[in-house]
Amino acid sequence: MNSTTASSPARDTILTTGQRIMSAKGFSAVGLNEVLAAAGVPKGSFYHYFASKEAFGEAMLEDYFTAYLADMDRIFRQPGQTKAGQLEAYFRAWQDSQSFEDCQGKCLAVKLGAEVADLSEPMRTALQRGTTGITDRLAHAIAAGVADGSVTIQDPPDAVARSLYQLWLGTSIMVKIARSTRPFDDAVALTARLLHTAP
Repeated sequence: MNSTTASSPARDTILTTGQRIMSAKGFSAVGLNEVLAAAGVPKGSFYHYFASKEAFGEAMLEDYFTAYLADMDRIFRQPGQTKAGQLEAYFRAWQDSQSFEDCQGKCLAVKLGAEVADLSEPMRTALQRGTTGITDRLAHAIAAGVADGSVTIQDPPDAVARSLYQLWLGTSIMVKIARSTRPFDDAVALTARLLHTAP
């Protein structure tokens, strides 16, 4: 592992601080000096781990999705629940993490998706890899729900998973626009109809 990818406390602190600040302000609006000052890390340390701000952004997204997917895996391994129950728990956790007031780095994909997809090809592909990981896990959970009888769908699991992810991603943006969590109520109801589960 080279110095640009090796984990260390300083690197992890820079990534965590960047996620927290950029999930609130966006990527372009935040300078490296702001991140480093908040992290308490000298600029020389930054360039030891990241060749540029773009490389930092790519690593930050990779780090974000690694943690996000691990959380999904944990939710979908919860014992004593049907897959429908685990899917409900996942979307409930989504609502809890997507506060329009302060998401503490937990809504990075929502905040940066449109901005960096046009700004940076490496960051766009990091987003694509991460979101594909999310929809793959959703598709597996939906298929398992069909198998255990707790979910009924009319389209293939991967198509339903993509539709649900797009629904919830768009809803998260509307929550921020409306400064209200009411759009989540509609998303919950539509999700229940798509999966034929009780809302």
